[in-house]
Amino acid sequence: MWDERYSDPEYAYGTAPNDFLVQQARLIPAGPVLCLAEGEGRNAVWLAEHGHDVTAVDASRVGLEKAQRLAATRGTVIETICSDLAEYSIAPGAWAAIVSIFAHVPPDLRRATHRQVVAGLQPGGVLILEAYTPAQVSYGTGGPPSAEMMMDMAGLRTELEGLELVVACERERAVHEGKYHCGLAHVVQVVGRKPAQ
Repeated sequence: MWDERYSDPEYAYGTAPNDFLVQQARLIPAGPVLCLAEGEGRNAVWLAEHGHDVTAVDASRVGLEKAQRLAATRGTVIETICSDLAEYSIAPGAWAAIVSIFAHVPPDLRRATHRQVVAGLQPGGVLILEAYTPAQVSYGTGGPPSAEMMMDMAGLRTELEGLELVVACERERAVHEGKYHCGLAHVVQVVGRKPAQ
C-alpha cells in the first residue's frame, strides 16, 4: 500500500515538517536522531537542515527514495533504512531523540516499538510523538480507518513508562499535511524525556 501511495510524483503528506515537531524540536539534545515510519522524509530532512544527524526508517523503499531526493534538493543528507518496524531493532541507548509522527501500527507492534523507544534513548534523550486518537475516525480527515491503529494518552502513559512526560495531551487541531492529512483532527501529542543517569 505505501509503495503505491508514495509512487505519486507529489509528496503524499507534503514536504513541510509536522507542526508539533517544529514546535518541540528545540528540546532535542545534541546527538543522533531516529525518525520512525518516516515515509517520504519531510521531518527527517527538516531536522537535517537544522544540523541534526538523522536516520529515517520506513517500510517503503519508494518513500525513502523520495526522502533522499528531497534531502538532495535541500542540500542536506539523511541516512535511510528500509525496514518494517516489526523487523527493525532500535539499538539501546543509541539515540539523542526519536521522532514518531503519525506512525500508526497494530497495537502489539506499537507496544513493542514503544518499549524499544524507551530503551533506545540516551539519558536525557527525548521522544517527540504525534498521532491520531481513536476519536479521529469520526473526523475523516486523515489516518487509518481503524481506531485500534490509533493512540490515546492513557495507553501511551503505560507504553512509555520510564520517560518523564514533558508534554502529554490530547487535543483537536487543524492538520494540513499534503492531500491525506487535511482538516480538523483529533491528536495525541507527547514529548517524553529519559531521565539523566
